[in-house]
Amino acid sequence: MVKRTFIRTLILALCMPLGLALLASTASAQLVVGISVRIAPPALPVYVQPPCPTEGYLWTPGYWAYGDAGYYWVPGVWVAPPSPGLLWTPGYWGFVGGVYGFHAGYWGPHVGFYGGVNYGFGYGGAGFVGGEWRGGRFAYNTAVVNVDTTVVHSTFVDRSVVVNANVGARVSFNGPGGVVAAPTAQERAYATEPHVQPTSEQMSHEHTASMDRSNFASENHGHPANPAMSRVGERAHNQQERIANGVASGKMNAGETARVERQEQHINQQVKDDREANGGKLTAKEKKQVNKEQNKTSKEIHKDKNKDKDKDKR
Repeated sequence: MVKRTFIRTLILALCMPLGLALLASTASAQLVVGISVRIAPPALPVYVQPPCPTEGYLWTPGYWAYGDAGYYWVPGVWVAPPSPGLLWTPGYWGFVGGVYGFHAGYWGPHVGFYGGVNYGFGYGGAGFVGGEWRGGRFAYNTAVVNVDTTVVHSTFVDRSVVVNANVGARVSFNGPGGVVAAPTAQERAYATEPHVQPTSEQMSHEHTASMDRSNFASENHGHPANPAMSRVGERAHNQQERIANGVASGKMNAGETARVERQEQHINQQVKDDREANGGKLTAKEKKQVNKEQNKTSKEIHKDKNKDKDKDKR
């Protein structure tokens, strides 16, 4: 059961800000749309973080979102912040009053409260220890995050912040039965700072994830085949958009859709396995093989979507 309710709140850490740029004034009451569900989200899957693809990108951890077909996984991904100096506060599920409500993530000058949920890769439940802004440049703590130092040169090593080596499945919500945590005085202060909503790239990323059947918990039983990616718009996600567009337009039938979906799931699983075996990276040979399989799937999608045109030419 899902209830979509209007919630008035003074705590921006528990909502999605409406502004696309930093607000000039301090936080004030806003009207936002919240989603509440009576079923708990699955545990957070364990996965290997892909290396940061370019200087200045920040890691946004994967999370369970909710749609008409239930919970679906939004892969963790490296993204460009709206502007230098901003940090990402992840969204989280909180259990209150018999329902699980989702509190959306946001950008701000400090990392606020995210339910005490251990998302890993610097987000251990409070704050962020995966790096810091030094002037207008972000420096990455390679003791915590996966960085290709041949591409990213602003790095440091601080192993003192690594306090939990447990790589087991993590609880994905705050409240009874989950993580018991409350915002500190400092986090409450951060909640009153100006915030920026998720970027259009992040929103597109979540939307694309919702169109991939393999991301749904009902399909993957809490173990998504593609739990993380280097950047938004990787080819696998572009393929999913093409499939979804084909279904929406009626150019692909159920059988054709199921066939290419299976191929995509196979490729995603292959990439996940290869990355786990190689510290988050793909070898040149593995990249070539994945690209070959993606080319094959791409041709099949094109063929299925244009079959009616081919008939007309005959």
